[in-house]
Amino acid sequence: MKLAAIVLAAGKSSRMGSNKLLLEVGGKRVLDHILSKLKTIPTVVVLGHRPEDIRELVEAQGVKTVHNPDYERGMITSFQAGLRALPDDTEAVFMVLSDTFGFKRELLARMIEALDENDYALLVSPIYESKRGHPVLFRRKILAEFLELGGDETMKDVVNRHKARHIYVESDIWATIDLDTPDDLDRIRKLWVR
Repeated sequence: MKLAAIVLAAGKSSRMGSNKLLLEVGGKRVLDHILSKLKTIPTVVVLGHRPEDIRELVEAQGVKTVHNPDYERGMITSFQAGLRALPDDTEAVFMVLSDTFGFKRELLARMIEALDENDYALLVSPIYESKRGHPVLFRRKILAEFLELGGDETMKDVVNRHKARHIYVESDIWATIDLDTPDDLDRIRKLWVR
């Protein structure tokens, strides 16, 4: 299966007050945590707000970047920008949020296996204690729906349309942790040490 990953890194990190991707957890930048886990998967990082803050760091690791000038219109515009930058023969895509960084490579492998073994499935999500998490793996067949979304629709609308073809893989707490505020950062650093 020909895979790709799109890392959504266009937001302002306004609640954090500084770029989340440049924060350190466990002696490593959040950006480096994410890119190291995607090392074997062709990846596009979608930039928006202050792209100069991270473009060189991303490209120094051999990862492609694309700029989304419409990032203030929401996450869907960044996902669409990433999708447009993928090769035409891509069969499945991980959508990776810039603040859900603690997932493990083993989780990605299990998600790929689940999609590969279930022809009817269009998307795979990790789940922890009944809560859906990230990253999410989408089969190519569903991607056109994201590209065609109108102004009054959201990514959740696409996901909800395909409940019967959405499968889940058990994960740990890291698939459901978000890094949005300085309090989140304190809590996550303590959890990382444990």
